[in-house]
Amino acid sequence: MQSPSPAPLVSLTWTDHVTGTEGYLVVDRLVRGVSSGGLRMRKGCTLTEVAGLARGMTMKEALHFDAGDPRTRYIPLGGSKGGIDCDPRDPAAYGVLVRFLRAMRPYIENVWTTGEDLGLSQDLVDRAAAEAGLVSTVQAVYPLLEDEAVARRRLADAFAVTVDGIGLDELVGGCGVAEATLAALDRAGVAPGGARASLQGFGTMGGATARFLSRAGLDVVAVADIRGTIANPAGLDVENLLAARDAHGTVDRGALRDGDQELGPDAWLAADVEVLVPAAVSYAVDAVNQASVRARWVVEAANMPVLPEAEALLAERGITVLPDVVVNSGTNAWWWWTLFGDIGPHAEEAFGHTRRSMRVLMDLVLERAAADGCTPRAAAHSLVADRLPVMAERFGWYR
Repeated sequence: MQSPSPAPLVSLTWTDHVTGTEGYLVVDRLVRGVSSGGLRMRKGCTLTEVAGLARGMTMKEALHFDAGDPRTRYIPLGGSKGGIDCDPRDPAAYGVLVRFLRAMRPYIENVWTTGEDLGLSQDLVDRAAAEAGLVSTVQAVYPLLEDEAVARRRLADAFAVTVDGIGLDELVGGCGVAEATLAALDRAGVAPGGARASLQGFGTMGGATARFLSRAGLDVVAVADIRGTIANPAGLDVENLLAARDAHGTVDRGALRDGDQELGPDAWLAADVEVLVPAAVSYAVDAVNQASVRARWVVEAANMPVLPEAEALLAERGITVLPDVVVNSGTNAWWWWTLFGDIGPHAEEAFGHTRRSMRVLMDLVLERAAADGCTPRAAAHSLVADRLPVMAERFGWYR
């Protein structure tokens, strides 16, 4: 079998006949006829952005391929992504979402498994999918399951689990980001209790990451949402802020406590911290504003938040970027670990498996980066280059 070429299998643009809004689907690659990648909704979303995200999903899937463990039931899929150029707060957004999913129905039924991403919650996606006539947003993978009914019940049970008021489906991603961060700190000999963190974004990924970093001992000293940055040099009360946020991750300022400060929207970037976590939009750190970064590590909880030229400049200043294709891959993997039956629908089992898997993967990336004298991103690309031909030979690539 040949390894995949850079060109995606499918790249299409959809125009909503009601509002004129555009949406996009890119299927980068299929493995066993199926691909995986979420659906985002944000004003300004482009086909180029979605194509980059789809390629990133191919990499994330490949990085979780374990050729050496015959007990593993989850076999990674291909990569894909969807995007809608619309503000999710727009009153017309839900109708646009339903019509987009209806238009994409043949792809979702056959080749594209999808779910929540930036701007959308899983509950909202599921409701819109049902209205669009879909059985499920992951129904394309059902033919690959040993027992579809049991697998679907296991995933539904997992989505019903909450831990301290937050759904398990939200938490596993943050658990993975935190574990990747802790792996880097451990390798550098930095104790979590002596480290500080600043985050951009306090929605699904940002909020969960803040919780796990805080519970690991880091002081979360700054959090940015759409209204600006909330900061406290002594450390924010993360649980208090989580309880005061809305569905879009915006914190009610009435819940702020003594010592909490309201700063400008970009203050999170220049915070005096060891760990900087962009967990919101793509392209958040560019060649200009990277000069404000004071952190030792930039941890990409969001997809594509650091532009390549910014990463090169950060590296010149001794700042390490932990790449999104590793750091935030836990959410996607958890769906499949659960659906295929590698883990059950239980929080501690999910967290334990996520921590072990992310620790092994991040350690492997950092070890290769050190051995090759390259960035963690380059090391991750090298690992993918090793694994894709093996996957192609075993399972086939569909172009």
